[in-house]
Amino acid sequence: MIKIAVDGMGGDFAPRAVVEGVELACSEKIADIVLLGDENVLKPLIKNPEGIEIYHTPTYVEMDESPSNALRRKKDSSVNKAFELMKAGKVQAVVTAGNSGAAMAFAIFTLGRLESVDRPAIATLNPNVKGGVTILIDSGGNVDCKPINLAQFALMGDVFARCVLGIDTPKVGILSNAEEETKGNELTREAHAMVKKLGLGYIGYVEGTDVHKGTADVVVSDGFVGNVALKISEGVADALIVLLKEGIEKKVRRKIGYLFIKDVFKEIAKKIDYSETGGAPLLGVDGVCIICHGKSNGKAIKNAIALAKGFVEKNLNEVIKETMRSHQSLQKTKEKKKWIIF
Repeated sequence: MIKIAVDGMGGDFAPRAVVEGVELACSEKIADIVLLGDENVLKPLIKNPEGIEIYHTPTYVEMDESPSNALRRKKDSSVNKAFELMKAGKVQAVVTAGNSGAAMAFAIFTLGRLESVDRPAIATLNPNVKGGVTILIDSGGNVDCKPINLAQFALMGDVFARCVLGIDTPKVGILSNAEEETKGNELTREAHAMVKKLGLGYIGYVEGTDVHKGTADVVVSDGFVGNVALKISEGVADALIVLLKEGIEKKVRRKIGYLFIKDVFKEIAKKIDYSETGGAPLLGVDGVCIICHGKSNGKAIKNAIALAKGFVEKNLNEVIKETMRSHQSLQKTKEKKKWIIF
């Protein structure tokens, strides 16, 4: 069985929620688990230890801690020890709901990047009205990007959509302020020119509203804009649920009407629930890493473990490496350490 390392101390509701998710994963025979963290804290929380191995790490990264500080001072933390286990071949994937910046920093530091990938990126799965999901990449890994980075994100997102979501020819778009080619900024215009030449199912610019319309299967952005778009989507979803509940509770007839359509509301709530997807893969590092929402519950952790297992089984990183090799225009020169386009 696949063995996955889980950061037991990462997340707003850790370690209790993480242990709950790990036990759910083991009960469903998804994978064997190495649970990293303070053994004195984790062990009393585990009700069924079958399939769970505790790896004692007394140090962990705080949710609000600076990634650079963690990288300098906490190499013995639970999240980095998880990456070290993967580097040593003792586990096949890592799942963490902890500090995403620190997770990305340790993943790059300990695992390294895939061949020809300059910047790894976080790829989130966002529900759309067509009944599927839209990949948003980058969703927060890289605040400042160059056009070549967005071109690489497009390639990695395309591989993700084909190999994991099973979409034969994914539609790829660059997130911009309008659909016209004359819109956007210098970054998006230069990236647009590059992505057009990659041979993908590129459809040009897409707007923020297209993420949930399903206009594109892969939406490419720098991490700053992508994370803002992601957080706005989450905020709108939360606000709508609150407003609907308040509206229904104001009048008796609305409460009665709700009884007839409550299944619809439950179905919608399930579609926009981030715990259903579990987490987001960090694409471009030399290993499988799933970063979960900081507020992940047990269900989210379990689904993130299942997602990690799927990435291992699909051998996604090998496909990404082959794809990058086939696009010589996105290769970098080691001597000058800068990007060139042939």
